[in-house]
Order: sequence, then C-alpha cells, then structure tokens
Amino acid sequence: MQVAIDRAGRVVIPKPLRDGLGLAPGTKLEIAERDGCLVLVPPPGGVRLVPRADGLAAETEDDVAPLTAASVRSILDQARR
Repeated sequence: MQVAIDRAGRVVIPKPLRDGLGLAPGTKLEIAERDGCLVLVPPPGGVRLVPRADGLAAETEDDVAPLTAASVRSILDQARR
C-alpha cells in the first residue's frame, strides 16, 4: 500500500491495517526512525492472565478488535508485499 503525506505532515493509516492491528481513533502511537524507515508502535495495552478450564488466557483491559484468522492472513499478506 502506498499513502501520501499531506501538507500538515499527516499520514492516513489504511483501514485494513487499522482494523487488523486493532487501532481505534485516539490510539496513541510511538514513532521512531530505524534504519531509514519510520516505525509506528502502539504502546502495550494492559493484559492480564485469566484462569480458564483449559489453562490461562490473556485478556486485554482495552477495547481491541478480535484477532481472526482472516485479519492475520491480511496482515501477513500486506507485510510480504
């Protein structure tokens, strides 16, 4: 995917990426330069381990889009391009 920087220096993150990564309006991102590339990283959310009948499950404290097989495939396909 290609995006353009507007006059104010903003970049729109395409919806499939936002959805796949669970980025909602107002999500804060850390931005850095690494090896000539811009890297955007959401801060880690609060996660707690909850006992379940079959072991432990990680639950987030934030509203995060569910991770589906389709969203994982989409993210992997985009990363491979």
